Amino acid sequence: MQNSTKFKATLKLPQIVALYIGAVLGSGILIIPGIAADVAGPASLLAWGVMIVLVLPMALTIGLLSAKYPNAGGVSYFVTKAFNAEIGSLIGWYFTMAVVIGAPVLALTGAGYLCVALGLGDTPRLIISIGILFVGLLANYFGIKITGQIQIAVVLTTLAVLIVTIAGSFSKINVENLSPFMPNGWVSVGFASTTLFWCFIGWEAVANMSEEFEDPRRDAIKGTIIAAIIVGIIYFLTAFVVVGTHSYGPNISDASLVYIIKGTFGTFGAVIAGFVALFICVAPAIAYIGAAARLVYSLAENGYAPKPLLRLSRKYQTPVGGLFFLALCFAVLLIVFSTRIISMATLIQIPNAAFIITYLGACAAGIKLLKDSKVGVIISSISFALSAMVFLFVKWTVLYPLIITLIWFFYLSLSKKSSGIKGER
Repeated sequence: MQNSTKFKATLKLPQIVALYIGAVLGSGILIIPGIAADVAGPASLLAWGVMIVLVLPMALTIGLLSAKYPNAGGVSYFVTKAFNAEIGSLIGWYFTMAVVIGAPVLALTGAGYLCVALGLGDTPRLIISIGILFVGLLANYFGIKITGQIQIAVVLTTLAVLIVTIAGSFSKINVENLSPFMPNGWVSVGFASTTLFWCFIGWEAVANMSEEFEDPRRDAIKGTIIAAIIVGIIYFLTAFVVVGTHSYGPNISDASLVYIIKGTFGTFGAVIAGFVALFICVAPAIAYIGAAARLVYSLAENGYAPKPLLRLSRKYQTPVGGLFFLALCFAVLLIVFSTRIISMATLIQIPNAAFIITYLGACAAGIKLLKDSKVGVIISSISFALSAMVFLFVKWTVLYPLIITLIWFFYLSLSKKSSGIKGER
């Protein structure tokens, strides 16, 4: 997989930090704090603390690789450099097809919360979801600089409301809600930690934009550390407020943050909660769409995707071929969802295994490519072990990457018969 130089390097540190935060601080914050508290009680705070520390190596692995090998191929390129082009392209397709489902799920989640707040039904939810995805596609069409600026505005708005909500809820915290601290034993803390993993994926998405960092060697690591600290603090404080106010339990655990926002802002709390949920889901949608579109371009450039997907915008030099592919996939998925053939609960689970395999690929590449740095190898090894443990719980969702693999083999065999494959060995 060759090093692409088609995209302009325009991203500065504030935009990079915003992209990282936007990609990681997603819809999980709306539901996971309450669910984790339901599983482990106040001891879920231990799980949050442990996971915040453990995922830092994962974030740093991606950051170190992005600094050393900035490329639109992201994790796919890292795996290619470490092993071979075929494995790298397969990892690339795992990530791309995970985004094909993941981005609409984000859109439907944000739209769902807003519609509940405003008392709207399924049709408005679908329309708003289309609007969220359209914003993500359009922002990435106009270029990464515009995307970064939009992301800064979205992330700052989200953080401002979350900070005000958390601050406003501290007066309602009751120390008695912290006892008994571990009602369900140590095992429950382990189960809660596994659940929390989903709140910390997203670092891999920004790797696909590293080629457009003005100074990747400096800003990839710095941006990762700053974003990780901010995200970790926000997650832990949110979880602390959820536990301290006992905003979890039957019928409210999967909407605990919304419950707290409503309590903080009074009469208009429900509407504010709906719009906050919308903003929280818009930010990662923008990041993931941008990452996947660039990856599709990189795959096509190296013969692992159809050549029409190589098309760039003449004016903005953005991957319109990749954006068109994603738009088509999103349309199909939303049509399928509207028929109710697949439930939202099922849809959310489908891309899990593909996302985790992407992380496993990145960590394995880090172990090999960062061998000149003892710290880099240790960090990558810890990340690999953590991702492998989580992979043990993917269950039936492993079928999705298996299907992707079969299609990839079929396309690869056709390509080799027609013109051969180019790539680094």
